[in-house]
Amino acid sequence: MKIAIVSGKDEGPSKLNAFDNALTDAGIGDVNLIKVSSMLAGNAEINKLPKLKAGSMVNCVLSEVTSDKPGDEITAVIAVAIGEELGCVVETTGINEDPNELIEEAEMMVNYMMDKRGVKIKGDLIVESSTATVREIASVVASVVYLKDELIE
Repeated sequence: MKIAIVSGKDEGPSKLNAFDNALTDAGIGDVNLIKVSSMLAGNAEINKLPKLKAGSMVNCVLSEVTSDKPGDEITAVIAVAIGEELGCVVETTGINEDPNELIEEAEMMVNYMMDKRGVKIKGDLIVESSTATVREIASVVASVVYLKDELIE
């Protein structure tokens, strides 16, 4: 199994446009995202996000938050742990919460999921986050994108 881990942030004239712009900033704005739960195959391979075919149906774990309150600090976090047998992904978000505390929360949750399954984590946890201070309407995203050869341009 191949995955890519991405994040993005942007503003827009509406919540939908801000979200779409954040997805585009992350490199996944031109595909249809199918949200899945949090499991990876064992020994999942992390790759740089390739150019995806426009309109493709792409599985992902998605963390996203949007705000239209100027001054809000918004954060989206993804944490990934990979073992021999399987891997786990967690997502969390916050508005006006310490981004470092959200990262710690995500790390705790993914460690717990792996421990509960009795799976030893290989290497380090991978954490991707995106934080923005809202000017007018902003969105942040962090995502694990499941890659298949037929999706790649």
